[in-house]
Amino acid sequence: MARLPDFEALAIFAKVVELRSFAAASTELALSRATVSKAVTRLEERLGARLFNRTSRRLALTDAGQKLAARATRLLLDGEAAENEALAQSVAPRGLVRLAVPMTFGVKAVAPLLPEFLAQYPEVSIDLHLSDAMVDLIGEGFDAGLRIARLPDSSLIARRLCAMPRYTVAAPAYLKQHGRPTHPMHLAQHKCLGYTYLSTPGTWHYTNSAGEQASVRPAGPLRVNNGEALMPALLAGLGIADLPDFIVGDAIASGEVEVILKGWKQPEGAVHLVTPPGGPRPARVEVLADFLAKQLGKDRVRR
Repeated sequence: MARLPDFEALAIFAKVVELRSFAAASTELALSRATVSKAVTRLEERLGARLFNRTSRRLALTDAGQKLAARATRLLLDGEAAENEALAQSVAPRGLVRLAVPMTFGVKAVAPLLPEFLAQYPEVSIDLHLSDAMVDLIGEGFDAGLRIARLPDSSLIARRLCAMPRYTVAAPAYLKQHGRPTHPMHLAQHKCLGYTYLSTPGTWHYTNSAGEQASVRPAGPLRVNNGEALMPALLAGLGIADLPDFIVGDAIASGEVEVILKGWKQPEGAVHLVTPPGGPRPARVEVLADFLAKQLGKDRVRR
């Protein structure tokens, strides 16, 4: 296997060439003179050629040193430019954010906010990926994602943006025909509409104010991988659904559906912004997180 170039030695060599002094290079680089000297010696040994002719008063490049100097200087300048650009990216909000968001939440709650964000941060651009499937942020190269659930243990870095309550609901027509369940276990005798991408899609969990817990495995005529796709069947009175506020909230407010099991609560859900591990978030991601936390937190009141 070929060895990588000794970039550190090349950079130190370029600095010595620039300043024409081992001592001056050691001062500017905040390295000991011995470290500078050893780096140049290491480079000479690797290349099999002397790079400097040194006397007590004069430092001159050899022919080999002259041929190497221009390329080494270019490497040093390119490295400094790359580091400065990366530093600027981390300090100033600038660059592309690849953001993965659940489909309906992205369309209904996130996309309408983006024009204001992009106007505030004109040097930031967003690649919005919409899918209800669990995206592999690291494997697919995303800067951030939104998750609407209780987060499992993970190496991802998470920031809670806002609460996201869920409601067990049914249309008045369904309740009139089939009756109103008053305990979660009653759901086993009802038609229920299922959503594939719940953290536990085959089980609905509840707790009441007395601390009693109940879990039920609902069954029914329809199961989907996008929560909004349940709405036509729900409104038509075909079954009971368990849906988050951003999907069913308007229908609750209009009376098209009713919240049932009001004495029972599902596990508290929230919207989280998650990012890959490995250091602080870039400024472009941090300002987006701040913006979404502020906007999504407005007027979110539990029903």
